[in-house]
Amino acid sequence: MLDAKHNSSYIRGMNKLPLHKRVQILSMLVEGSSMRSISRVVGVSINTVSKLLVQAGQACAVYHDEHVRNLNCERVQCDEIWSFIGCKQKSVDSAKNTQTFSGDVWTWTSIDADSKLICNWFVGGRNAEFANIFMQDLADRLAHRVQMTTDGHKAYLNAIEGAFGADIDYAQLIKLFGSTPESAKGRYSPATCTGIKKKNRIGSPDEKHVNTSYAERMNLSIRMGLRRFTRLTNAFSKKFENHCHALALYFVFYNFCRQHKSLGGISPAMAAGVSDTLHDMEWIVGLIDARAPKPGRRGSYKKQKAQ
Repeated sequence: MLDAKHNSSYIRGMNKLPLHKRVQILSMLVEGSSMRSISRVVGVSINTVSKLLVQAGQACAVYHDEHVRNLNCERVQCDEIWSFIGCKQKSVDSAKNTQTFSGDVWTWTSIDADSKLICNWFVGGRNAEFANIFMQDLADRLAHRVQMTTDGHKAYLNAIEGAFGADIDYAQLIKLFGSTPESAKGRYSPATCTGIKKKNRIGSPDEKHVNTSYAERMNLSIRMGLRRFTRLTNAFSKKFENHCHALALYFVFYNFCRQHKSLGGISPAMAAGVSDTLHDMEWIVGLIDARAPKPGRRGSYKKQKAQ
């Protein structure tokens, strides 16, 4: 049961929630905790957690869009990770109380193979339309020609050619899978990979750097860090907007606040030259406060209304 102090904190609004509690909530959101578990541990209502997530997601999305640009990447890897909103696609027609958007959703990501920076991401379907939007946004953020590797998804071909033209060295890594044994059918484990094919698509990519290992490892980090991506739980996203907010918070935290061991303890943003400081979660709270409307004088609204 919440005490009077906790009740007054969220009744008066998010700006009155103590800094250490906001840091704790945001930290738990990017470390694999569900919203209800955070509500119980921190001692605030789930509405408070939800409101802070929305505020953090909006602030982080704006910051990333403004600052992660003119990137001097050499090698970029792209991939997509699956999730769903409300229910899986096969259950949309029979589901009750579904939101405006329900069903399967894909998060497209690009990662710099050297700095491990997430260059951009996009949430939507997995067809050519969304591939075009994702690649055009990525092209706008890169400073020069890069080598790019994706999996064998066909939507990448026209999207990359449309966004980059011939000014890119692009190859696809196509995995070959054997037949799925009867004992594994119906499970999430993929069939055994029996080999790969590397296909040059545009330009002259260096074959030794044609791989998607970092992008695939990033998919694991997302599933470990965001509870709504964890399979076989009821912590999946119920609203498309909150799904996007959670991703924006996670990627900015990953890029600017998380120490990467393979980089010597600095953040991906520092390794990419986007930032010269290792930030923390209090910094993200500062991004939220910077966007908050300035409090006006008491009675100012009544005076304006009277006029």
